[in-house]
Amino acid sequence: MFIALLATAMMAQGKTLVVYYSFTNNVRTIVEDLQTQITCDVLEVEPADEGLDYAANNYAIGSALIAAIRENPDSASSYPAIKTTIDNLDEYNTVIVATPLWWSNMAAPMQTFLFTYGAQMAGKNIGLIVSSASSGISGVVSDAKRLIPDGVFFSSNLWIRSSQTSNCHQMIADWLEDIDYEATTGISELATDMSPQRENVIYTLTGARVTNPTSGIYIVNGKKVIYH
Repeated sequence: MFIALLATAMMAQGKTLVVYYSFTNNVRTIVEDLQTQITCDVLEVEPADEGLDYAANNYAIGSALIAAIRENPDSASSYPAIKTTIDNLDEYNTVIVATPLWWSNMAAPMQTFLFTYGAQMAGKNIGLIVSSASSGISGVVSDAKRLIPDGVFFSSNLWIRSSQTSNCHQMIADWLEDIDYEATTGISELATDMSPQRENVIYTLTGARVTNPTSGIYIVNGKKVIYH
């Protein structure tokens, strides 16, 4: 019976999508390290206009893009075009957004992606990793919560300064432990085993781990997990 329940739990295990945008390759480096620590699918956000030199003239292009979004954040025309699309967001119960900071806000291409798909992330676990030279990330967090208004955000976000990128491994590991990543993302749906041998035993499932409490009803990701 335990084996049957364990197999069902593993089949119901949630999937994680890491979506990122990187111009200077700092965020790409961070995501590559993250992939060594968790099982996930990765999607890169790519601007429709290729080869833009955002760094030219003190990041003038990026500054203009951010200004346009600030001017009218509710209009699709305010956001730069991207060529990245996704049609299977329903497969994921967790989305980690990795992005640079531009002028105290989330990088414009990532804002476009979230403007387009943020509504489809309702009810999903949302993690946020931000790269910046020195500025604080509160503006990026605000952008994420505006663009994913019904997401379930982790209790903390990960801020990695540019100077820390090459040594980010432990920072990522500490963050995953801090947000209790495995426990939070382990189960994406109700897991039940209909074996007739036992009745009214309530199990708590976290990832592939199963425990049998002596009493009480336990909730995993807002759902009751029951073994009959």
